[in-house]
Amino acid sequence: MANIVEMPKLGFDMAEGTLVKWVKSEQDKVKKGEVLAEIETDKATVEVESSFTGVLHKHLAEEGEALPVGSPIAVIAEEGEDVDLDALLEETGAEEKKKEEKEEKKEGKEKEEKEKAGKEAEAEKKPEKGEKQKEEEMGAGEEDFIKASPVAKRIADEEGIKLSNLEGTGPGGRIVKRDVEKAIEEGVPEEKPEKAKITPGKDETFEISKLRAAIGNRMQGSWQEIPHFFITTEYDVGEMLKTRKQLNRELPDEEKVSVNDFIIRASALALKEYPNLNASISGKELTRHGDINIGVAVAVENGLLTVVVKNADQKPLRQISVEAKAMIERVKEGKVRNEDIEGSTFTISNLGMYNVEDFVAIINPPEAAILAIGTAKEVPIVEDGELGIGWRMKCTLSADHRITDGAEAAEFMQHLSLFLEQPWRLFA
Repeated sequence: MANIVEMPKLGFDMAEGTLVKWVKSEQDKVKKGEVLAEIETDKATVEVESSFTGVLHKHLAEEGEALPVGSPIAVIAEEGEDVDLDALLEETGAEEKKKEEKEEKKEGKEKEEKEKAGKEAEAEKKPEKGEKQKEEEMGAGEEDFIKASPVAKRIADEEGIKLSNLEGTGPGGRIVKRDVEKAIEEGVPEEKPEKAKITPGKDETFEISKLRAAIGNRMQGSWQEIPHFFITTEYDVGEMLKTRKQLNRELPDEEKVSVNDFIIRASALALKEYPNLNASISGKELTRHGDINIGVAVAVENGLLTVVVKNADQKPLRQISVEAKAMIERVKEGKVRNEDIEGSTFTISNLGMYNVEDFVAIINPPEAAILAIGTAKEVPIVEDGELGIGWRMKCTLSADHRITDGAEAAEFMQHLSLFLEQPWRLFA
């Protein structure tokens, strides 16, 4: 029996996708789960897998074509099957969708052309810059000098850490020994995004990227429509950091665990006791999810993308680490899979590697809450009247007041401390 493959909906707010590349050609044999094509959304390039087994009978979309979610992109049939394409499209309503898409694209193109013509007319009014000014602007940007102490440079060189990826906490932003040691302990982003530079006397105007626009629209909607409230708790993470260090001594590089892996599992285990925080809301309906799927915010060019560790409460730390690394690597390569970014029920946003003490995050709709993670710091503490030194980390929960309240959220944060401060519980 012939089946229509549609443009999938990858994420809560996806409206359309661009078919970048066909991986399977017409008449190729296809198994369920095999990659058919690569599509580009406003967030990433995603591999589309087949839901059917058979032969790819016909491509219904061309490479480079942008189509709304639900549009027909291919037909998969049984080998040797005689397919009446027109009848199949009519039966499934795909033909009607095609007509609507063409009309919408035509209207959108006409609008875009009008806006472009207006911008060009405005640009013509601006005077051309003189050659001297152009030369001055071209020579304005010199390579930044990395300020770091000799000890920090030596340790970074021995450990293979790029100083350009670190934020300095010494005088004037200088990178010092503790910054490098912290990077070794907690990890550091592989690539630090290139910073935009200001050229005196020159304004830059450019179109906002699709990803940045999508993030802005979604977060604006979340902030305006969801009644947020916030709870901040400081945790003693000395034992967690010690456990991680001991564990990583015994593990191969590809299985070494990060601080974030500990937090993913700890959050998942805590959520088992607080189902209202592992929930979503749609209209007047509240859904408490049976699976605990932790979304992890990952920095990408011009924005963020959330990858999802499914059933994190049922997986050991090593498995969480391996899965998270693989998904983050696919994000960097622009080869995200459907399942990598779908289905999160609770999200974590960690800025600890940037030396951020604490912050609040905006809820990722339709979820009930998001946990913002600050940096782990060695600080002065007082215990039983005695002054000492310990490791502390601040976490802030942003929660939806339509679903939960302050007391329940505070209890969740208390329960989370069991796993962050007594990490042996994560292995039980």
